[in-house]
Amino acid sequence: MEDFTITPEEEEKILKNVFSSLEPLKLKVLSSKAKKRAVIYKKIAGQFEKGKKYTEMDVNGILKQIYQEDYSTLRRGLIELGYLDRMSDGSVYWVKESN
Repeated sequence: MEDFTITPEEEEKILKNVFSSLEPLKLKVLSSKAKKRAVIYKKIAGQFEKGKKYTEMDVNGILKQIYQEDYSTLRRGLIELGYLDRMSDGSVYWVKESN
């Protein structure tokens, strides 16, 4: 995972620009800029409980509520950026302990 220095002010500005709502969480646009994506995925990862096991259907259901247009990209991004982990067969997902 790339390490970005993001001030609270920058994070707040990014969140306001890419989400139409923070409660419930609704993503307007998935930015192609790495720094913005880091903020987006961090916020989305907060929707998952540490210690809880999720099926792929559970994960998809949560992500569809946030960004119906491309929830599978969100799921892959959460794995790639190290927020979620999964069994090799994709049957179980969970929040990685390092986050």
